[in-house]
Amino acid sequence: MTGRCVRTTCAVFAAVTLLLSGCGTLLPIIPAPESVWMLEPRFTTDVPDEEPTPQLRLGGRNEGERVAMSVYHRTYRSVVHITALAVYRNRLGLRAPSIGSGSGFFLDADGHLVTNNHVIKGAHSIVVTLHDGSAYRGEIVGVDAELDIAVVKIDGHGRRFDPVRWGPSDELQTGQTVFALGNPFGLEGTLTAGLVSGLRRPMETQSGFLVSNLIQTDAAINPGNSGGPLLDSDGLVVGMNVMIVSPTGASVGIGFALPADTVLRVSEQLIAEGRVTRGWIEIAGVPLDRGLARGAGLAVERGLLVTRVEPGGNGARAGLRDGEGGRTVQRGPYAIPVEGDVIVEVGGARVTSLATYLGALTATQPGDVVTVKVLRDGREVEIPVELVARRGP
Repeated sequence: MTGRCVRTTCAVFAAVTLLLSGCGTLLPIIPAPESVWMLEPRFTTDVPDEEPTPQLRLGGRNEGERVAMSVYHRTYRSVVHITALAVYRNRLGLRAPSIGSGSGFFLDADGHLVTNNHVIKGAHSIVVTLHDGSAYRGEIVGVDAELDIAVVKIDGHGRRFDPVRWGPSDELQTGQTVFALGNPFGLEGTLTAGLVSGLRRPMETQSGFLVSNLIQTDAAINPGNSGGPLLDSDGLVVGMNVMIVSPTGASVGIGFALPADTVLRVSEQLIAEGRVTRGWIEIAGVPLDRGLARGAGLAVERGLLVTRVEPGGNGARAGLRDGEGGRTVQRGPYAIPVEGDVIVEVGGARVTSLATYLGALTATQPGDVVTVKVLRDGREVEIPVELVARRGP
């Protein structure tokens, strides 16, 4: 990996690879959730006597120190350590653990908390550890794979929790001081500071979806920070840490966070409905590349080529056109119709791939009207489309 930057999520994972003894060939591994109890801690089942918050002593500190100390003092009880446990076995019956580690923070006093989906994905058991060391079993309420957001619920057996306070992420400015609070490399309650290095950065997530409005920061974010809050100088959550760009897999000062407004909106919908509903255009399409564009004789080399408009769907009602019944270009075993519209923009966002097309629809809702710009017969045409609900999970 020397000299090559990679995008990586910032959860910590450790696993034991199962090998066939004597030949080094990998054996198929099978989930064994029935054995995960061997990894679980003793969960807290009562309301512990919480120690009072230590007194904040700011005397003799400079302004920067006072701000950082106050931010930590206000928020450390709201941030949790999340451990995702799984067990696998091979055909010989040998078992091996898989342990993932990340961060999260409380949305309310009832035990709902938010983290990244990649932190808890594939877990057979979720352990949520609080600032005082108490541990609770986490249950998944809902996930949004596109934005890498998950809501988890713990039962406090009567205990009330400390939710975060939210700040308006749309008011952030480049150069503003921010703080990351989480559990890098399992070091619980770690606070780092930095600046907002950039806004509205487009990045592709592990799941292949493009997120167009990430916050870039040079606050140190490392494996284990995933799902932790990005805070402003008042201790308000302005983002949720999600990934880093690094040649080593550790922090080099390029971290990214989902905006707080997005995290809160998605979390509230997951709690209310268990899933996220987004707007959709009822078409099928193929991302253009240079070869396909040349074969089709198109004037543009990037975009989404509409290959089918669902009869009676919102795309058809709006006037989008496909190329069914027209000329085709052979790509492998598929004959692709190439006389349809090429979508180059949705709602003002450029469409250059499937990821950017899906990203342009991420923040939409059924009933929204978006302007779809297409290339048709060598000219650009703008078409308003009223979105419907996306099908599927």
